Amino acid sequence: MCVCDFTAGLELNQSTVSHHLKLLKDAGLVVSERRGTWGYYSLEPSARARLEAALACVVPDRILA
Repeated sequence: MCVCDFTAGLELNQSTVSHHLKLLKDAGLVVSERRGTWGYYSLEPSARARLEAALACVVPDRILA
């Protein structure tokens, strides 16, 4: 997904969105690719499983079901 898609959908400026996407990238949750002046982001392939495992440690099963 392009940073420009986030800015339009969230009504946030590009620098704010880029900052938060950098944090997610640094955490290993998203990967990025630069195409011209825009960055494109996608979910890191193992991120879903890692997030589910982390949530399972803190959220009761009855909430996740």
